Amino acid sequence: MKGVLLAGGTGSRLQPLTTITNKHLLPIYDRTMIQWAIEAVVNAGITEIMVVTGGTHAGEFLRLLGNGNAFGIDRLSYGYQDRPGGIAEALGLAERFVDGDAVLVMLADNVVERSIRPMVDSFMAEPVGARILLSEVNEPEHLRHLGVPVFSPEGKVLRIEEKPDSPASNYAVTGIYCYDSSVFNVITTLKPSGRGELEITDVNNHYIDAGTMTYEVLEGFWGDAGESIDAYYTVNDFVRAHGANNDTAPTTAEHN
Repeated sequence: MKGVLLAGGTGSRLQPLTTITNKHLLPIYDRTMIQWAIEAVVNAGITEIMVVTGGTHAGEFLRLLGNGNAFGIDRLSYGYQDRPGGIAEALGLAERFVDGDAVLVMLADNVVERSIRPMVDSFMAEPVGARILLSEVNEPEHLRHLGVPVFSPEGKVLRIEEKPDSPASNYAVTGIYCYDSSVFNVITTLKPSGRGELEITDVNNHYIDAGTMTYEVLEGFWGDAGESIDAYYTVNDFVRAHGANNDTAPTTAEHN
């Protein structure tokens, strides 16, 4: 399995902190945001990683990470998204790097309390389709800014609604996904959304419609450090007190 860290975006929600840098280079406690994401992927047993970024600060990732060996990476590649075309388009840039393998995709502003290795191991036991990581969120006003799964009475995901006015559940789709290699064929079938981007929610709904989507529910803290200034400092405070990517307890509850 390969790992793809998506570290692009304009960082507009973290202005003015991102005026002079990419948001993924901002500090979370004692290291940069991207380093926490790298640690999560490496701790999951994945040591071939591509970082996809864009904008005017892309070179700073190379200066920080180099060849990746100091961070436990055996092979580190870089991809450049030359325009804001969406998460799915950014993932599509990694097709040649993934080269027919399964792939763990992580939006690099996601920070989790516990290791994501159980999710990766579950997917690799039967690496077909997709597996997404959900987190329980009990604030409806927060869910209205996220992707929210709609469940059947039996607990299967029927679809994912993006930024719903009336959230159908108390769960959010985190920015952590496992896909088989067919994901790149799926991306080629997508049409731009109303904001002109290829959406990862459309990728996930494709797998749901095909009947090949599974999910796990994250136990412990999950934060999107790029969501807002308040969220950024909430993640900072949590990591300072509790750390991240810890192996001390099960990460997820499995669902098919």
